[in-house]
Amino acid sequence: MLLKSRPYRQFDTHMRLLFVTAALSLHAQSALHFQTDFPPDEFQSRWATIYDRIGANAVALVQGAPFEGGFAVPRQTNEFYYLTGVETPHSYLLLDGRTRKATLFLPPRNRRLEQSEGRVLSADDAELAQKLTGAGAVLSTAAMQGDWLANAAAIYTLLSPAEGTAEQRNELQNANAAISLDPWDGRVSREQHFASLLRLRYPRANVEDLTGILDELRSVKSPREIALIRKASQLAGYGILEAMKSTRPGLFEYHLDAAARYVFLAGGARLEGYRSITAAGTANIWNAHYFRNNSLLKDGDLVLQDFAPDYRYYTSDVTRMWPVNGKFSPVQKELLGFVLEYRDAVIQRIRPGATVNQIREEAALAMEPVFKRWQFSKPKYEKAARTLVETGGGVFSHPVGLAVHDDGPYHRGPLKPGHVFSIDPQLRVNDENLYIRYEDVVVVTEKGCENFTDFLPSKLADIEKAMGGAGMLQQFPPRK
Repeated sequence: MLLKSRPYRQFDTHMRLLFVTAALSLHAQSALHFQTDFPPDEFQSRWATIYDRIGANAVALVQGAPFEGGFAVPRQTNEFYYLTGVETPHSYLLLDGRTRKATLFLPPRNRRLEQSEGRVLSADDAELAQKLTGAGAVLSTAAMQGDWLANAAAIYTLLSPAEGTAEQRNELQNANAAISLDPWDGRVSREQHFASLLRLRYPRANVEDLTGILDELRSVKSPREIALIRKASQLAGYGILEAMKSTRPGLFEYHLDAAARYVFLAGGARLEGYRSITAAGTANIWNAHYFRNNSLLKDGDLVLQDFAPDYRYYTSDVTRMWPVNGKFSPVQKELLGFVLEYRDAVIQRIRPGATVNQIREEAALAMEPVFKRWQFSKPKYEKAARTLVETGGGVFSHPVGLAVHDDGPYHRGPLKPGHVFSIDPQLRVNDENLYIRYEDVVVVTEKGCENFTDFLPSKLADIEKAMGGAGMLQQFPPRK
């Protein structure tokens, strides 16, 4: 046997360690991931409602997300995740109203893909998948052939766009419409294509929309859903607080974006609920969904930040405004302070059994003494404030949950425990390009409501005090 030199022996040992490490890494990646936030009985309860709604002669068939076309973090659609907790791409769920049995269809195991992406549930894990989801049966997608739906009088499926990462239905509908109207594109949406295939292959069955039934289910959040939204809201609040502390003239909007995002990641979130709105100065703030986040922070300007993470598929929607230099000007105090007074008047009156209009009317009456004592520096500021209170000014905004603009209405009747939505009063002075708002997310409880970000400084003096502390971005020198 030839003797090996010392450098060669070191190289050989190093390579052996690399091979062992690689083998251990592949072995570690083979561990199967599955969510732990929802037990099988929660999915089964949701399925039972769908069985009741579609009737005894119909089935519901829900399509999961496809594979990601790049290196974005894979994420299931909100609708499929809500019904199964399964993240495996190209999965399907059949809810059979005739037998009241759920069948989960999973693709076969892809060993090549899992070496780089990790293991997800597959048809090879049928017994485990059945236990984790509560499905009556778990089959391969290869079994979705022939006349397996032939006797159904109706097939319910989603005719609305399925939501993915940082997506919501209205924006997806607008995007799909733009694609269909493009003369050199013209594609139909994935959901429309799926519905067309069902109509083609099962011409005797009526293809119906499952969207309304699912929206009604999603409108009232379960305790486990509320816990996830609470956590997402807390991370949003702490992220915005860190951005406040880090603010000073000479930094850029993207620095504050980064400060909030760091808190989200450190808190366990891996995605954004929506793109960051970090706007400094009236021109940027006026653009309600501003996203460039590349402007300089200037002395005397206000900052508006509207940002929240995607925490285990659930998000929030939180907005605060603060001064770049740490001290509100008299006009900023005047307008922001009034918006905050109105926000508080509304939140204090939210309760189950009351309607949105009833609460708005009560809050408007409560604001009359505020108008009498408030010192408006310009008549048009008072006019804008009265317009806010008389119209509501967006104070009762959208539902929040799996999507930031979630599905499932809460304002069609009396409020119910479990309704989650944003409170977002907005004051505008058009000829001065002024746009002022605060936003919180609340859940209706048995006795009133819980503001998930009640811990976050809202009073103007408290915001100024919070900005007195050093944030993580103080290490960056201001621009000269």
